[in-house]
Amino acid sequence: MSLYQDPHWPRASTWLAGACLPHAMGSMTILGAPSAKGSITPGRCDLAPAAIRKALERFSTYDLNTGRDVRLLRVEDLGDLDVAALAPEEAFEPIRDAVAGQPLVLLGGDNSITRPGVHGLGPDLAQCGLLTLDAHFDLRHLEGGLTNGNPVRALLRDGLPGDHIFQIGLQSFANSEAYAAVAWEAGIHVAGADCVRDRGIDQVLNDALAYLDQRVERIYVDLDLDVLDRIHAPATAGARPGGLMPHQVRRAAYLCGAHPKVGILDLVEIDPTQDVADATVLAAAACLLEFASGLLGRLSRE
Repeated sequence: MSLYQDPHWPRASTWLAGACLPHAMGSMTILGAPSAKGSITPGRCDLAPAAIRKALERFSTYDLNTGRDVRLLRVEDLGDLDVAALAPEEAFEPIRDAVAGQPLVLLGGDNSITRPGVHGLGPDLAQCGLLTLDAHFDLRHLEGGLTNGNPVRALLRDGLPGDHIFQIGLQSFANSEAYAAVAWEAGIHVAGADCVRDRGIDQVLNDALAYLDQRVERIYVDLDLDVLDRIHAPATAGARPGGLMPHQVRRAAYLCGAHPKVGILDLVEIDPTQDVADATVLAAAACLLEFASGLLGRLSRE
């Protein structure tokens, strides 16, 4: 037997394939939404779900920080939706209807999947909250149709209250004054990358989740990997120097998984053909596992 097959080092890829512990205490669903037709910068985000799954081969199932094994969760991988060739308008209903089950990790695809994902939380957007980890507002105009640059603007139009939106990790010189004005006018809560560095990711995330917890029934988390510093996310078209560090984003994913009202986490904006040393897909896979570990913590308190 090779060291790669060490039975004492269970791989997260086998967990994804259905290997859970006999005394599993809960479940989580994985679904791929490889939408790429809405991307402002052409690329192959449709390849990301498969790349993230493949990256799980390089992780174990044991969270050293908590002493938990994610195999205590039964995971059901539903495969990928057939949306790669669809425009965002066409992919809306297939994605919305497929994400009814929660908790769920939605593997994008580009950021256009966030709008149907939020709608999948439930028909009443007034009872939903959105927390984004993103370098950008995603508030671009809607005149030219839906893209990965305007899902938050579209959700405002759909009726999601701006006061129910927190945007964390935004960067200077990666946004415009016009779209910042849209955010301020809508009442969106903004904590830029510098704020995260000053206050710490735990404080920023916990404050956002506590605020939403008092106002909504369900929370959607959009994790755009371009929130990371460019050196850690070369596979994202929008990452810039000065972004967040992997440990901050992993911690955010864990805290979101641990919160009882978080139903869906999406991981978006990865073009594996542009990756270097698999840095971006490995970061995304780590965030998936952190979310699962947080969910285990949530279940252990119930």
